[in-house]
Amino acid sequence: MLNKFFTLLLMFLSTVAFGQTIGDYKNAFKRQGNSISMNMTNGVVKLDLCTPGMFRIRTSWNGKFEPNENLMVIKYVWENVSIKVVEQKDHFLLTTAKLKIRINKSPFKIDVSDLKGKILIAESGGSMVKNNTEVGVTKKLQADEHFFGFGERMDFMDRRFKKLTLNVGRGKGLPHAIGAYNILEANYCPIPFLMSTKGYGIFMHNSFATTWDMGATNKNQYTFNAADGELDYYFIYGPTFPAILNAYTAITGKSPMLPQFALGLHAGTYSGGTWGHEEKTSDQYVIELAKKYRLLGIPVDLLWLDSTWRLFGETGGKGATSFEWRETFKNPKGMFDSLYAMNYKMVGLHLRPRFDNAKKLNLLDQARAKGYTYPEHGKPGEFVNFFDEKATQWWWENGVMRVANLGAKFLKTDEGSAFGALANESEKVGPVGKDAERLHNVFPIAYAKAPFLEFEKFNGFRGLNQTREGYSGIQRYPYIFAGDWPSEWQYFAPVIKAGLNVGLSGVGLWAHCMGGFEHQADPELYIRWVQFGMFSPIALVFGMDHPGYKEPWNYGEDALRNFKKYDLLRYRLFPYLYTSMHQQYETGLPMMRALVLNDQDDENVYEIGDQYMLGDHLMVAPVTTKGAITRSVYLPEGTWFNYWTGEKYEGKSYHHVVAPLDTIPLFVKAGAIIPMQPEMIYTGEKPVDVMTLDVFPHGESNYKFYEDDNLSAKYKTGNFALTKITSSLTDNALVLKIAKPSGTFKSAAHRYLAKIHWNKNMAPKAVSENARNVDAVKKAGQLDESAGWYYDQKNKILWIKSIGNNEEDIVLKIN
Repeated sequence: MLNKFFTLLLMFLSTVAFGQTIGDYKNAFKRQGNSISMNMTNGVVKLDLCTPGMFRIRTSWNGKFEPNENLMVIKYVWENVSIKVVEQKDHFLLTTAKLKIRINKSPFKIDVSDLKGKILIAESGGSMVKNNTEVGVTKKLQADEHFFGFGERMDFMDRRFKKLTLNVGRGKGLPHAIGAYNILEANYCPIPFLMSTKGYGIFMHNSFATTWDMGATNKNQYTFNAADGELDYYFIYGPTFPAILNAYTAITGKSPMLPQFALGLHAGTYSGGTWGHEEKTSDQYVIELAKKYRLLGIPVDLLWLDSTWRLFGETGGKGATSFEWRETFKNPKGMFDSLYAMNYKMVGLHLRPRFDNAKKLNLLDQARAKGYTYPEHGKPGEFVNFFDEKATQWWWENGVMRVANLGAKFLKTDEGSAFGALANESEKVGPVGKDAERLHNVFPIAYAKAPFLEFEKFNGFRGLNQTREGYSGIQRYPYIFAGDWPSEWQYFAPVIKAGLNVGLSGVGLWAHCMGGFEHQADPELYIRWVQFGMFSPIALVFGMDHPGYKEPWNYGEDALRNFKKYDLLRYRLFPYLYTSMHQQYETGLPMMRALVLNDQDDENVYEIGDQYMLGDHLMVAPVTTKGAITRSVYLPEGTWFNYWTGEKYEGKSYHHVVAPLDTIPLFVKAGAIIPMQPEMIYTGEKPVDVMTLDVFPHGESNYKFYEDDNLSAKYKTGNFALTKITSSLTDNALVLKIAKPSGTFKSAAHRYLAKIHWNKNMAPKAVSENARNVDAVKKAGQLDESAGWYYDQKNKILWIKSIGNNEEDIVLKIN
């Protein structure tokens, strides 16, 4: 009796101090299809198998489970998983084609290993806990285990021994230097998802704020908790990071393809007058801005007008949207027509999620009367209720259509974090209470989803939406940008890190304001930031500084020259970037890839936050130090070439390279094949009748570049083409094989111009195409007119213009 008393006392004290565990296995192990449920002493645990390498754990202390939601997760139904269940006295052993899941009865715990018995993840007994409303679980931290992911974090890459809270927003308080600009609290797009170097991922399916203690408190364990809601998480086995990302984005959705022209430059404008200068705005300023880009030969395809296009209303001010044009815009429709006549592909407008009344329009009053705003303090509020389909449709028809009918083709949906939290520019908090807390993190998804889908229908081509905030699932409504970071050196490198971390979290279509957003930019910073921006998934230029606005001609001749150089190069890289975008759609692999993504066992890359792969072959190493003309880089295992000079390097080593102001260090993997198109100042300016193949031969390599109609959703049903290119370098010859495109899409006819970086000591002697000799020419320029080959002895580049085109297989052989 005494022992029983002390046992009960210890259980009581444990509950008081640490919350209530789910207890031990009690009875009723039931399996129905992929679902297994178990009664516990304090509730119910469900294990749902998704694939042989992935399962979902749900824990309820009252025996009830929440209904499925569709903002974070879009796939709940999975194919039947073959599983063997063996019950022993003290445990159940579940075996799939990839995993062994051991469920200990008492103390209750779940351990997972691979089929060879290697432990992937393990628990101590009593690790599932509820403390008041908070729910969480604790796992054992392995000795050499490291963690990546967690969304758009600007502070660290590897989260081992770190603690963080994930809740959409940014730092609070004044001055902004320790508030909004605090990179430790930057949370514009948190993602409750991690990848472990042990070969697994965890996705916590809960929309409340979550806290992740990755060994900061106890170096032998890590814990993740949600402020409320259900303890609901997925275990995802890789073992590689790309495989984990593919599985995670199978749950939450893949990033769709944007129209190809969205790879072009996105330019934002305050129409000549930012806040405090609204009287200087005009539609004529926008037209002249667009003309100047064209006159200077600076490539650009998309333009948007930020907040000062509209009247700031009487209730919400800058934080709300009246949909009423400012009086300085005399002819908005004529403005849109003029921009499209200059071959701009999409023109958009900025807005915020609150309705407001202005001088002629009273949309706030109308929406409140119809019950289409989210309630605040028991009364009709100001926020559009994007969780209500009728409210969303009313917003579209009575608000957005007012500008869509004039010519707007997309929106910038700003300040999604203001729902249930302090807004950036006011003291308003908006909706409060438990429901608002539950919806706070998913509001940005609903907010981006509505215009993305509606404009997709209205425009008749693929959707596009620019947004600042997000959470798990935001990748389905691209794209997201990094937020309002000042034009100062201290924020430059953290922004790069944000892009890498959000890519490791399943969000690949990402942008940032080149040169920074607020404050006047140092011309050198502007130059370096633009170099990075042109090698980002989305290239975006926009600033709030009056009167510079980050327009490239306002920061000196060097800045303008640099901007144009890298913008033109980006447009040439469209075939490569577009292929990478499709790879992202198919696999979840982001376009911009932290080095750890493909080298998770190389500890040298764990904290590298200022180098990355762009697609499969290009490594980008921005210069983030003022005055620097060199920088150190780490090259992972393998052979690499300097993109600019052709110099060869061996990997798994550090190198110090020259980086003058006009040069961003770029490296390519040995064997790389990079397809490129002609220079253009807007998408479709010229036919792609010659496709350049930038080849860095090394042993055996291959590449498939992707083509479709660049605009429709037909790619989703397989209407595309792939062109396989192989390179084989031996001591005696180089053979480059270019297969004709395969697939249902009919590619436009084009010939090939091979640009081969010749790293052999002897010059090439002869070139053949499909066993026919190809004539050498005396000058490279002759290849613009006819087939042939030319060897640039000084730069060691071999140029070959094909005789045939992509309607046949082509084999080029160089002796």
